[in-house]
Amino acid sequence: MSSPAKAGGKKVIVYGASGYTGRLVCEYLREFGVPFIAAGRDKARIAEALGTVPGIDTVEHEIVEVAHEAEPLRELFDGAAVVCNMVGPFAQHGAEVVQACLAAGAHYVDTTGEQDWLITAEEQFGQQMASAGLLLAPGIAQMYTTGEIAAQLCLEEPGLDTLDILVFWKGMPTIASTRTILVNAALARAFYLEQNQYAEWPADAGLYSVTVPGQHETGLALPWGGTSHPAWFKRDPRVANVKVLGGVFNRALMLGVPQIVAAALAQIEGLPDADKLKVLSEQASAVMNQMPPREYTRINTSLDSVHASGPLGRAHCVIHGNCNYKQTGLLQAYAAYSLLQQPPRRAGFASGCQAFGHRELLGVLRSFGLVMEPALTRSR
Repeated sequence: MSSPAKAGGKKVIVYGASGYTGRLVCEYLREFGVPFIAAGRDKARIAEALGTVPGIDTVEHEIVEVAHEAEPLRELFDGAAVVCNMVGPFAQHGAEVVQACLAAGAHYVDTTGEQDWLITAEEQFGQQMASAGLLLAPGIAQMYTTGEIAAQLCLEEPGLDTLDILVFWKGMPTIASTRTILVNAALARAFYLEQNQYAEWPADAGLYSVTVPGQHETGLALPWGGTSHPAWFKRDPRVANVKVLGGVFNRALMLGVPQIVAAALAQIEGLPDADKLKVLSEQASAVMNQMPPREYTRINTSLDSVHASGPLGRAHCVIHGNCNYKQTGLLQAYAAYSLLQQPPRRAGFASGCQAFGHRELLGVLRSFGLVMEPALTRSR
């Protein structure tokens, strides 16, 4: 493969642009009028993907093919301000991209839902990125940034130190999301935060019955790999305890998740790690092997609910939204747009809200019609 071109005048790089989420990031960069480089391992696939983006010809962009190795990536990132990484599972593929960002002096954001990657990224690269004045923000995505916005709104009231978070959405995961979910469920531990220390969710707890705001029917949820929130709030002096459950509104699909994971675990038992990943990828393809359709505003809804509590206070915030993958694309594009103009609020490891402000991110989502005005109640 030939050496990739440098970023040059295009300060934003969308790495993994051929996937479902990558093309949405490109779509919203166009909305902000931001030129970009769409990069990945297959130039033809990227070109095909971008060909489906409405109005893509009205924004300056370039397509670059690059090997997934630290040095070719560093060469590509040279001159870029920010890299939006869509290449997962991130626990497998994220380190090379962060290393290249460090070497090139570029901010790093991604869309991960993998708690183990957040913890690893902070431990391995957080201080280095902070010392360089660079942002390391894994997980800027509807799952779980919109829920973090709700949590931050609750925490505007002092004296609340415990977060009980529920994340629900209606739709089907993409091919990449399905692979990530299965790999994460099979190979990673899931943690919640208890008195500012990680505590492990029981591996055999099964499905949890939860009360979904706005519904008479109870929902089914899982720790979903632990989620990003415990890692984000571990360095927040206001917060000591965080538990998160997530799921989809489709009850039948949720009932099938434990069986799918159990079957995958049985398939990989006793295999070397490299073979485990291969088998899990094959299992994921059997579950979802085609790109889901573009989201429907009336069908693909999302719900983020946060109960915050303290010794003498309570708050509850619910954010109803639609099109969670579009929310992700918009949040990524806005992160890049913001970083082109000013430094993040926090360098090094940070969440979307910690880096850009929760009310700012809420305003962006509302301005594009992707979330309602939050319903927020307090009692003391």
